[in-house]
This record gives sequence, structure tokens and C-alpha cells, in this order.
Amino acid sequence: MASSWTVSSRTGTSARPATGWYPVARSAQVGTTPLPVGAGGQAYVVLRLRPGAEVTALPARCPHRLVPLAHATVVDGRVQCPYHGWQYGSEGRCVEIPSLGPAGTPPPRADLTAPWAVEERDGWVWLAPERTATLRPPRSGHPVPEPVPPLPTPAGPVLGNLDPSLEHAWHPVALSGELHEGGYVQIRLLGRTWTVHRHGSTLDADPPAWGVVERHGLVWIAPAEPRDTPLPVPETTDPRAVRAWLPPARSSAPAGPLTDLFLDAAHVPVLHPTADAPYAPVAEVTPQAGGSTSVWEEPSAGTRRRTTAVHRAPFQLRRRTDELETGAARTTLFLLQPEDEDSTRVYTCLFLTPPAGTTLDAEEVAAAVAGAGAALTGDLELAAGLASSGLPLLPRDELHVPADAPGVALRRTLADFAADPLRRSA
Repeated sequence: MASSWTVSSRTGTSARPATGWYPVARSAQVGTTPLPVGAGGQAYVVLRLRPGAEVTALPARCPHRLVPLAHATVVDGRVQCPYHGWQYGSEGRCVEIPSLGPAGTPPPRADLTAPWAVEERDGWVWLAPERTATLRPPRSGHPVPEPVPPLPTPAGPVLGNLDPSLEHAWHPVALSGELHEGGYVQIRLLGRTWTVHRHGSTLDADPPAWGVVERHGLVWIAPAEPRDTPLPVPETTDPRAVRAWLPPARSSAPAGPLTDLFLDAAHVPVLHPTADAPYAPVAEVTPQAGGSTSVWEEPSAGTRRRTTAVHRAPFQLRRRTDELETGAARTTLFLLQPEDEDSTRVYTCLFLTPPAGTTLDAEEVAAAVAGAGAALTGDLELAAGLASSGLPLLPRDELHVPADAPGVALRRTLADFAADPLRRSA
């Protein structure tokens, strides 16, 4: 049987077959690791849910947080998203959302729209994205797969690291200890190089900025008149709280998605599982000037814990977890510096408050810092695979469930800030 495929002399790429079937990969290439492919200009992944099983094809992104399913894994014959553990069956039906708890039912919008048909023939995997009158792909000895298209992008606005609104905010640019008396540091901020000098108690920047200050053990720059609201950190004046900085880290992810990741509680049981936190709690969110506060109690078989997360636009976050019986507390500051389109520096500080009447020794502090560093490394590795250019601000571009309430508030705050940075969000 003659092949229905031709080669375009103008582009050197395969022309679309009249049958509506697209060869996407050799059968031998497809295993239990998702393989990105393209068919009809649409992006998919193909994989086998068990060794030797039939090929499954699904859209390239999870609808929840638009995570590329090329990073998914196969768990018990299902495709599992690496971010929040959403699981999908062979037809694209969402069968589990961990943050809903054991009795939760995934909403219909969580289902993926799989291609109309998938078939293996003559050692090749073929997809038909839409219904076609030809029930089987053509016989062809030398089909040419389409190039893998770019991942689909959100329809609405996306806040990236170079958004003009970010000029009107304070940004951390260095640890105070990195800038010595009479010295300078060169930093990247919003796609530009700045030189910050220290002369006694005076700080200045070149090129000139609206302001340069020290706060919370960091040097901050406001390129233009700032309209953001400072993040309250009461732990800085608590004599019982022990402060410990983690080494600054750098990520290829933009600051918006990173802030969402650090605020998010629903990914923790998936990426950092413990017996005490089998699923994510639902937070009570209170909008505030320039941000929001989210409060939730963590499910636990032991000590009751309450977490309070305070966000201030654009990328300042404080998370405090209180042990309600003992009075101990642990606060983490995440303060982000948007360096370039694909580079963000992350400053992380711990405040450790021991139970009343006790103190922390050096080994306990070191263990807490090591644990926080390991968790941060895991989060940054996850963020590197998100393939995001920024944080989507239009609610319908993603699928939200109850555990996402803090992230929804984050998006609303940043949408207000980006729309009118010269007006304080109220």
C-alpha cells in the first residue's frame, strides 16, 4: 500500500496526511516514561502504563498548574503529575486528587482530553487527534513524525520576571554580609546589572535607583517609586527566636511560580511525604493590603500544628508553623529576587522558637537548617521542570481546587499589582 505521506520541498517537513492520522514515534521508543510528541500541531505525551501494555496518549500539560506531563511518572498503572500527585487513567480521566482527601471526587474539568485514537502499526505509534473516517492509519514504511510543538501557553496574562510593574517594588538583592564597608556587589535585577556600594551607613546603587535600604538582614532596591506593602516579620524582635540563614539559591523558574510553590501546601505530601500529613488541609484566606494571610491546621496524629502564611506583593512570603501544645514555632522567610527572565535568586531564613522554658543547641539548629535546605532543593528541582514563563493571572487558565485557596489569593494580589502598580492593593 502506498504511503499517504509526502515531503514538503519548501519546509522539509512532513505534510499533513489526508487520513488525519499522524505518526509520532517508533513503538520501541515508547515505554513507561512519558515521551513528548506532536500531532496536528498539538502537543501530547505517549507512554505505556505497564511494561508491554498498549500505548496511551495524553495532552502535554496537567490542567491544574500546567505542569508538563513529560515529567510525570507511572504509579499503579496511572499517570501521576509530579507536582500535586494528580493521577490519570488511560483515557485521560482524572481518578485521584490527593489534596481532596480520601473521600474527594475529582471535578469533571480535571479530566484530560485525549486524542480520538491511538494505534500501533508496522512498528510505529500513530495518533488521530480528531475523529476521522479512516479507522486505521495507513501502511507506510517510512513515515516522518512531526516536530514536537511548543507546550500550550495560557490565554490570559502571565507575570514574568521582567514585567514592568515590578519596577515599583522593593526587591532583595544581597545578604547584608555580602556587602562590606567601602565595598560593592554587582547584582542582576529585572534584566539589568546594578552595582551597590556601602559607605558607612549609606547605601547607593549604580545606575541610580529610587531607593536602597537594609531590612531583615538583606539589601533591598526599589528601581522606581515603590507601592508594595512591607512584609511584617515579628520574629525579628522576638528574643526567643533563633535566626539562621540558608545559603542563597538560584532557580531557572520565574519568581511568581516559585512564590506559588513556597506558599502551596498541597504539594508537600507528594514531594515531602510524612505519615503526619497524608493530604493537604484547606486554608482560611484573608485578603489584606498588598497581599493576604492564609491559616490552616495540618492533619496530624501527634502534635496539633497551625500554619500561618503571609504574602506581600510581589514576592515576599512568611510561613510560621506553631505547635499548639508546646508553644514551639518555626518560621520560614522566602524573599525572591527576579534577576532575569529565566533566573531568580531565593533568600531563605529560618526563625526557630523553642518550647517555653527551653533553649535550642547548635546541633538542633544545624539539623533544622539541613532539613530546610533539603526541602528547598527538592522544591527548586521541581520548579525547574515546570517550563513556566511566569505565573498565570487569569483564573480560568488553570484548574483550582479547595486546597489552592492561598494560590488563588496570590494570583489576585499579583493581578492587581501588575494592572496598576502605582495603586496600593486594598
